[in-house]
Amino acid sequence: MIPPLGDQRVLVTGAAHGLGAALARGFAAAGADLVLLDADAAGLDAVREATGGRALCWVVDLADATATAAALADLPGPVDTLIHNAAILQPEPLETLDLGRFSATLNVGIQAGFQLSRAVWAGMKARGGGALIFVSSQSGIRGFADESAYCAAKHALEGFSKCLAIEGAPHGILSCTVTPGMAMHTPMSERNYPPQLKARWVEPDRLAPAFLRIAATRDPAFSGARLDAWALSQAETA
Repeated sequence: MIPPLGDQRVLVTGAAHGLGAALARGFAAAGADLVLLDADAAGLDAVREATGGRALCWVVDLADATATAAALADLPGPVDTLIHNAAILQPEPLETLDLGRFSATLNVGIQAGFQLSRAVWAGMKARGGGALIFVSSQSGIRGFADESAYCAAKHALEGFSKCLAIEGAPHGILSCTVTPGMAMHTPMSERNYPPQLKARWVEPDRLAPAFLRIAATRDPAFSGARLDAWALSQAETA
């Protein structure tokens, strides 16, 4: 039986700003118990206040595998829904991109995705199911100049999620990726979007209903799929 959102514990990474903060607000409004991770302490404090002070907030650099493992070792019981939203996008051509920046981007994207999934997997199996939601983008589908690290991380998440969907199916564990489907107004997009996208971007709160629907329904048709948050949210609020 899928617990209602008000009885779920939801873990969100990259929760201090943008989509992650919007998801925290959306799940808090639905009554969920929140665990929020980000490297920005001040941003997390603001989100905690915006969600009624109920969220458990951890300041952690997900590029650091040791720090991530230490944080996850203190998880307060099973997690029903994991949303791995954290990412690094710093466009740079290959000829100037050094190994440190490349590794940090992959570590936040796929290494942390692996660590997070391992941390919640056993609890989900024991409880008869759960939802693993990985935030992807067009960079997980296509290649872009000056995005070799970011595209590599997002492409890796796409494959990782497909594998977990297969492994999780016998245990009621859903795994999917979600692309925004619409230009979002976030700190990342402020830095990187061209003017034509900024002219039509939407606030990330308008994409949150898609994630709530996935967590609430665990629709088997979603598992192993790449979902469009804008389309799902529009259908949910129509």
